[in-house]
Amino acid sequence: MASYFGIDRFFSFLKLIKDVGIINSVYKVFRMDNLRPGKCVGFDQFGNKYFENRTYFIGRSRWVEYAPQYRLEYDASQVPPKWFGWLHYKTDYLPDSDPTRPNYKWMLEHTENLSGTPEQYMPYSTTRPKIIPWVPERKKVDAKSKCKD
Repeated sequence: MASYFGIDRFFSFLKLIKDVGIINSVYKVFRMDNLRPGKCVGFDQFGNKYFENRTYFIGRSRWVEYAPQYRLEYDASQVPPKWFGWLHYKTDYLPDSDPTRPNYKWMLEHTENLSGTPEQYMPYSTTRPKIIPWVPERKKVDAKSKCKD
């Protein structure tokens, strides 16, 4: 009867708020639009935390909480490839215990996509452009004529 009216979910919600804290719960709801209980399974070098709750259905049972330094400017490119495979159910192994994941010397560290930021990649070209933009002439204004008005 209690599950029919959702009373048990209400009490589990209150328990979750008690465990996380009121201020942290409001902060998580503000940043991620939801508040889910889960077991922290690990974190990456950028400070992101990865959670799992097997009571949710597949596709919703694993999630990432981005590091606080990103504030509201987080995106999916901030998840390293090691954790991407685990988040998207390509493997059930955590990145630290994955026996199939190669680790070669020539592999670069993960960097996030910086498109749309001042640090974005801009190609350098030595060729002259085919179209030269028109720049209008500026009228020179004397300082004396400004004072007369």
